[in-house]
Amino acid sequence: MGRKSTKTKITDAALTLFEEKGYHAVTVDQIVQESSTSKGGFYHHFKSKDELLYTIHDTFITYVLDQALTARENYVTPAEQLYETVRSFVLMFDKFRSHVTVFYQESLYLAPEYFEEIKKKRDEYKELMFATVQAGKKQHEFRQELPAPIMSMAIFGMINWTYKWYRTDGVYNIYEIADMFSDMIMHAVLTETAREKKEYQRFFMNYQIL
Repeated sequence: MGRKSTKTKITDAALTLFEEKGYHAVTVDQIVQESSTSKGGFYHHFKSKDELLYTIHDTFITYVLDQALTARENYVTPAEQLYETVRSFVLMFDKFRSHVTVFYQESLYLAPEYFEEIKKKRDEYKELMFATVQAGKKQHEFRQELPAPIMSMAIFGMINWTYKWYRTDGVYNIYEIADMFSDMIMHAVLTETAREKKEYQRFFMNYQIL
């Protein structure tokens, strides 16, 4: 495994300190000391502590947005797109758990210009989900009685809280958790006819490759 870059060291140290102490209680000096870097190194990569907080937020939001766009490009049906989007959303909590925790704890402290940039990406992700669900309803594979906005926000609400309880040393690993979430969500949104499709059996936990 290669050595961490200075930017990564600073970001990792900031994540640890922000989680433990809160954004306002942490100084640049503390971040530099925790990361074993220098103030020059800090200001080479970040204009300010505000920009560092923005970068932490932007990292995981950009990741989930890119994953959703990739699912949209690589899969034909809304059902496949939703399944892949849900899985990537859940798996993100293993890759960026500290980023998400800091986001929910400290997002109110983002400078206005940074907040607007984050909001744009969050809104884009939300609209992608709405469009996928609406397309599934239009193709009569998703349940007609469930409004697309309610269905979409229910999915977000179900998955978002994962950061509060997920632990890397827990009973279930992140892939097992992703399987469980995907199974529950796809069972909830697909019509009975769509659930019986052979190509969709991979969405469910009882699926076996023959």
